[in-house]
Amino acid sequence: MNLHSLLRQRHAAGKPVRVALIGAGKFGSMFLSQVPHTPGVEVAVIADLDPDRAREACRTVGWDAARIDATTFADDGFAAIKGGPIEVVIEATGNPAAGIRHARAAIAAGKHIVMVNVEADVLAGPLLADEARRADVVYSLAYGDQPALTAEMVDWARATGFGVVAAGKGTKYLPIYHDVTPADVWGHYGLTADKAQSAGMNPQMFNSFLDGTKSAIEMAAIANATGLDVPTQGLAFPPCGVDDLPHVMRPRAAGGVLEKSGVVEVVSSLERDGRPVFRDLRWGVYVVIEAPNDYAADCFGQYGLKTDASGRYAAMYKPYHLIGLELNISVLSAALRREPTGQPLAFRGDVAAVAKRDLCAGEMLDGEGGYTVWGRLMPAADSLKAGALPIGLAHVRLTKDVAHGELVRWSDVEIDGKNETIAVRRAMEKQFGTTAR
Repeated sequence: MNLHSLLRQRHAAGKPVRVALIGAGKFGSMFLSQVPHTPGVEVAVIADLDPDRAREACRTVGWDAARIDATTFADDGFAAIKGGPIEVVIEATGNPAAGIRHARAAIAAGKHIVMVNVEADVLAGPLLADEARRADVVYSLAYGDQPALTAEMVDWARATGFGVVAAGKGTKYLPIYHDVTPADVWGHYGLTADKAQSAGMNPQMFNSFLDGTKSAIEMAAIANATGLDVPTQGLAFPPCGVDDLPHVMRPRAAGGVLEKSGVVEVVSSLERDGRPVFRDLRWGVYVVIEAPNDYAADCFGQYGLKTDASGRYAAMYKPYHLIGLELNISVLSAALRREPTGQPLAFRGDVAAVAKRDLCAGEMLDGEGGYTVWGRLMPAADSLKAGALPIGLAHVRLTKDVAHGELVRWSDVEIDGKNETIAVRRAMEKQFGTTAR
C-alpha cells in the first residue's frame, strides 16, 4: 500500500522508473494507456516486430505526439533491453522461445523482468527466477493477469493464518471445447469471422482461451509460484458461481469436488448442458480458505462470509482482472521494493500437448490454440515420468502417429539438439525435477 508514495518520491527527485516494453499487443497497449496518468513511470523503449504498429498503438491509447517522439521504437527486443538506463523490462510477446531469450538477456544486463509471457514462465520459469535471484534482480509474474492476482490471494490467506483449500480462476468451459480449432472458434464467442477479423482478433490466441490451454498454463504458473498441488487427473473445470465456492471447492471427503485440500482448479461459467452459472466468476480469481479453529469459523459467519454448511470453509474472490491496466503494480514493486508480484519457486505443474484429432507422422504441430494440440495440466512429476512434450515446444514435426486424446511425447517428435529453448527447458527439468510433485 505504499507504492504510490514511493513513486511520488522518485518523481519528485527527477528519477523516474524507466521501462522497456517488448510486445505492443493488447496487454502491452493496456499498460501503455496508463503511463501518461502515472507520473514517475517512463517507457523509454518499445520493441515490436512492427514498430509502426507500436506507434499506432500508442496513438490509439491516448499518447500525444510529444510522448511518442520522446520514445524509441525498435523491432529488436534485445536492442530495447540495452537501450539506455532501463530498470524494468516487460516481456509481453506471448512467444515462449522469445520470452526465455529476452528474460535471460534482461537478467544478464541487470534489469528486472516482468514476465507477461506466462507461456515462457511455465516452460522454464523456475530456472529464470533462479537466475534472476543470483543476479540480484527481480523476476516477476505480471500483476493484472490471473496468476499473479491468485498468488496474491494465496499469500494473503497464508499470511493471515488460513489454510488454502483451493485457488484459481473462472473461465467459460465445456468438455467439447478441447477439440475446437481456429476455424470454428468464433461461433463459441458469438462472433462471425468477419467481425473478429475487423476487430483485429487473433483466432489462434482466442482459441487457446477456449480449448483449455490457457487455463492449464495459468494454473501451472500458480502452482509453481505458490506450492499448491495440481489435480492428479488435470483440471476438472467444475461449474460453480461465487456463492457456491465454499461448497463446491472443498475436498470430496467434506462434500466437495476436490481430490484433496491445497490444489489449483478452474471453475466454469457454464453448466455442462450449456446453461449459464448463476453469479459466475468467468473474469475473476478466487481462493477458498479453511478456518483453523472454531473461533475463526464463528467469525466467518459473524462478518458475513459465504461459507459451506459446516461454516469452516469460506471463499474470497475478485470478480474481474484488468490485465495490462494493472501492470504498473508489478513494475513498481520490482523497481521500488525489489519484490515480485509472484514468481515460480518450484516445478510443480506442467502443461502437456494432447492431440485434438488423430495425428500422423510427418505433420507439424502448431502449438497453443491451434489445429493439432491443446494443453493439459499435469503434475510435473507425472509429466516428466511420461516424457510429455510441453505445449510451449509443440511447434515440431511428428515422427510417429498420435491418436486423438493421447499425450504427445518427446519420443514422438523431431528434436533439434541445438535449439536454445529446448536446452533451457531441459536444464530447468534437471535443476528443479526434484521439486516436481
